Parts: sequence; structure tokens; C-alpha cells
Amino acid sequence: MSKQNKRPANGAAPGADMPAMQLDMATVKRLLSYMSCYRGQLVLVVACILISAIASAASSMFLQALIDDYIVPLLATDAPIWTGLAHALITIGAVYVVGVAATLVYNRAMVTVAQGTLKRIRDDMFSHMQTLPLRYFDTRAHGDIMSLYTNDTDTLRQMIAQSLSQLVSSAFTLVAVFVCMLWMSVGLTVVVCVLMAAVLVFVGRITGVIGAFSIEQQDTLGALNGYIEEMVGGQKVIKVFCHEDAARTGMGKLNRAWAKAATNAQGVGNSIMPMMNALGYLIYVVVAVLGGYMAIAGTPNLGLTGFDTFTLGAIASFLTLTRNFMNPVAQVSNQLNSIIIALAGAGRIFTLMDEKPESDDGYVTLVNVREDADGALVETSERTERWVWKNPHHDGGCGLVPLKGHIMFDHVSFGYVPQKLVLHDIELEAEPGQKIALVGATGAGKTTITNLINRFYDIDDGKVRYDGININKIRKADLRRSLGVVLQDVNLFTGTVMDNIRYGCPGATDEQCIEAARLANADGFIRMLPNGYDTVLEGDGSGLSQGQRQLISIARAAVADPPAMILDEATSSIDTRTEALVQRGMDALMEGRTTFVIAHRLSTVRNSDLISVLDHGQIIERGSHDELIAKRGYYYQLYTGAFELE
Repeated sequence: MSKQNKRPANGAAPGADMPAMQLDMATVKRLLSYMSCYRGQLVLVVACILISAIASAASSMFLQALIDDYIVPLLATDAPIWTGLAHALITIGAVYVVGVAATLVYNRAMVTVAQGTLKRIRDDMFSHMQTLPLRYFDTRAHGDIMSLYTNDTDTLRQMIAQSLSQLVSSAFTLVAVFVCMLWMSVGLTVVVCVLMAAVLVFVGRITGVIGAFSIEQQDTLGALNGYIEEMVGGQKVIKVFCHEDAARTGMGKLNRAWAKAATNAQGVGNSIMPMMNALGYLIYVVVAVLGGYMAIAGTPNLGLTGFDTFTLGAIASFLTLTRNFMNPVAQVSNQLNSIIIALAGAGRIFTLMDEKPESDDGYVTLVNVREDADGALVETSERTERWVWKNPHHDGGCGLVPLKGHIMFDHVSFGYVPQKLVLHDIELEAEPGQKIALVGATGAGKTTITNLINRFYDIDDGKVRYDGININKIRKADLRRSLGVVLQDVNLFTGTVMDNIRYGCPGATDEQCIEAARLANADGFIRMLPNGYDTVLEGDGSGLSQGQRQLISIARAAVADPPAMILDEATSSIDTRTEALVQRGMDALMEGRTTFVIAHRLSTVRNSDLISVLDHGQIIERGSHDELIAKRGYYYQLYTGAFELE
């Protein structure tokens, strides 16, 4: 399971570990840095929020004048004149319209900021993911990684578009309303602040628990997504082995863990708003009683303008301000849950973005060359099919070493995890143009050898040389460009058949792609598809048979026309008749190229120049087919069926 999915093993209660809140602050700073390119929109948002807050406070202040200066005098006269009241209502109506318009503008602007920010984050996350080593993907559930692009980014969208603007709006409203409250009554304002402070202390204790539960909720959701992704991809296996009940059991276990974490996080978070409302009404009642007593008793009231007497309009206005003062606090408390969940998701995203990219200290590059009039090799940007290694540290920066395909393993040892080697002191040499077969039981280390040639992993001891050059000095992109790979597990991408073949060489013409398909004996069945080479493949080519998918994969390698080839069980999914056809095409493809072949069907490696037999990470036999048969050793027993490969 990935590091993100690990649970506390000490049984500590969620919320006990408060350093996570510091991490959230670092995450907030990184989010703000992504929003920095939207300074203009953010300034507009702040200005509109300020206008909206002032409009809200002004409408509450206006209530006192409306009651004391217009309504009460009109009640005391027999012939009321409504002109003044009408003008006052029109004025306050205009203030409300301005406030509503400002609210619409800043909400729309925040949606634009949110989507733009998330686009930048997704772009950076995907770009960084392409730089990560294969080890990262081998040790993490793919569904958990997908969860970063879906659930975690969606919680960020909600926070930026809604919660963040609500937070700023609430802060501005609090300041504006607080000034208005002081303007009207310093004493009652102090009472409200003391009561609100007690409420905030209570809320503060709850938010620490929400933070821990929210992180656990996002982690368990990632694990659940990873499991579902595996089950969807393995439906055929599940059906074949009647594994439905066990799959449901596993799903139920992870689903219960997520439901429990989500219930804890959202249950506690969603309870804040009702509690705040209840406590708000209590404060409202206290202020109403004190204000009413002051008005009836004629108690002097101190405001920012001096002492005066509390009136009916003043009581109504102050009570409205009290509600307006409490609402932002309740709204912030209600948004805390989504903010903390979003920051937990952002933390997971930034954890991926902080993963160390695949290191590459290589400086030797692969280039094409042509002969000039004097017969000397000259580097060219055109594809000439003549490849050389360019070593800038050799011969004054002009060292060109012809690519011959000579690969040598010199006492190589390797383990995927420390202190657990899977290859032991491997010595292997492939002469230029040779076909090298790797044979052995599952887990013997055959695929590991090809992974090391591609530098998907770096060796622990020994050296791997390519044309006499230590491969850790060759730039990885150029090393891999020199190696065509056909894997047992075929990956086709959404697009036409032609696009999938051209994946091996983006600059290839249609004619070159068709010629590669002919070489792999894929042209016949492709032309029988509904739209031939323009047939769109979806769902990893699910409409094709496994053999047809493999043939397209072989054609993709053929169009790349690489100097060296690695065939990892390339014909394992093809029937015997098709294999004979493909084998002829593969022989043509391998002609003149150094080729490593991994095969369980020993009939496919008979014509190999060298067969290396591996067992538990060691080469125990090597030689040609006839030589190994004559030895009557391990290979002989495999070939004659004395025992079979696992």
C-alpha cells in the first residue's frame, strides 16, 4: 500500500497529532502561489467583497433611522406624508442592489480563478508524474493516483470557488459590522464579543479533531478507489475463479473504513453550523434583554459618537447587527470542514509533486549521422538509420561512437528493495546483431534484466555497458530510444489504429505505419476492421482479441525501427498458426539488430545465438540450443518436458 494510505499504528485518537495543522499552512502558501497569476481577478474579488460587506452593514444601520426618523413619526400624525419614507426605501433598495451585484461579480470571478488554478495544478502534477521513476508506479495503486486527479482536485475546486471567498467575505463583514456595533453601543458590543469568544474556543477544539478525520477520509478514499480500479480491470479473472464474494468482502472492508472516516469528518464538521446557530440565538436573546432593559430604564448608552439613550430603532438595528456579526462566524465554522478536507487533498497532491523525479546524470546522446564527401561521419538532424553515440567528453567534445548493439553485464547484482537481491553476479554479453534468449521460471529474473538495460532501475553492483559505454553515462531518453520493446502486457490508447502504430515513431508517415503492420503480419486483420487503419480503439482495444492487440504492439515497435530490440513474451498471446506468421515478421525485424528475447515457449528461442538459463537470479546455463540439449541439464529437462516452467 502506498505511503499515503498508511494508518496510525499506535491507536492514537484522531486530532491528537496537531503538527498536521502546520503542514496545512505550508499547503495554503503553495496554493496561493498557484493563484498569484490571477492578481487582477483577486483584486476585483476583494473589492466586490468589500462593497458587499459595506452594503450589508449599511442596511442594518439604516434600520435605526428607518424606525426612529420615519416610521415612528408617521405613526404619531393623523395625516402622514410618505414621500420621505419612499425616498429612504428607494435608497436602501439601491444599496441592496449594489450589494447583490457585487456578490454575483466576485462569485463569478472566483469560479474563474478556481478553474484556472486547478488547471495549472493538474498540468504541473501530470508533467511531474511523467518524470517519476517506474518504482513510484510499481509501489502504488493506480486508483489511488487517479484519486488525486478526481476527488482531491474537486475538493480544492470547492474550497477555492466557495469556501475561500466565503472566508474573505466573512472577515470583511465581521470588521464592518463590528465598527457599526461600536458606533451604536460599546457596552453591548463588549457583551457580544465576550460571548462570541467563548463560542470560538469551543469551535477551535472541534476543528483539531476535524483535521485528523479529514486526512483519514481522503486516504481511505484513495485506497477505495485503488481497489475498485483493480476490480474493474480484473473482472474476467474474478468471474473465472468465482471470486465475487471475496471481492465484495474486500470492497465492504475498505468501504466501511472510508464510511467511518467520512462519518467522523463530516459528522463533526456538519454539526458546527447547527451548534453555532443555537448559540447565536442565545446571544441574540441576551442582547435583546439587555437592550430592552437599557431602553426602558433610560440607561445612558456609550457609542463612538458619545452618550445617548437607547431607542426602539437602536435596539432593532443593534439586534440585526448582532445577527450579522454571528452569521459570518457560523459560516466560517461551517466552511472549516470543507477547507480542511480540501487542504488534506492538496497535501496529497503536493506529496506527489514533491516526489523526487527520476535522476539522469547521463551525457552521452544518440544521434543520426551521414557521410560527407570525404567519407567522415557528420551529425545530422535527419533520420538516416545510421546511429552513433555522441560523447561530449571525448575527443574535445566531438566523440562519435557507432551504435553496434554490443551489450555486456559485468558482475551485476540488483534488488528492488535493499538487502533482498533478485539478481546475483550476472555476467552476460550480447554481441552486435545477436539474438539472446532468456529462459527460466517465473521470478527467475528475466524481465529484471531487461528493466536494467532500459535503466528503469539502477543496479546495486557491477556495470552494464552498451558499446563499451557505461549505461549510467548515457542519457536515459537516448538509451531508451535505441531500444524497441514489445511487452507481454499490451497497452493501446484511445485513438485510431494508425495513431497507435505511430506511437512508436510520431514522425512516421502512413505508408511507414502500414509497412510496419505488414512486417508484423497485422495488415490483414486491420483492413478487415470497420474503418481499417482509421478504426478508433477505445478501452485499451477491448474490441480486439489479445492476439490482435499484440500484433498492433509489434507493429508499433517495427515502425520505430530501433537499433536494438527487447521482446518480453511478445508472442505469448498469439495462437500457434499466427505465431508462425508473426515469427517470420519478427525475424525480419530482428535481422541485424541485437535482440533480447524472453519466452516461455522454448520453440521460439531455438534459433537464438545464445540461450541463458536463469534460476533464482543466477545464470546456471548458457549456450546455443544444440549445446544445451547436448549437456542434458536444466534446459534439456525444460525442453523435453521433464518439468515445465511455472
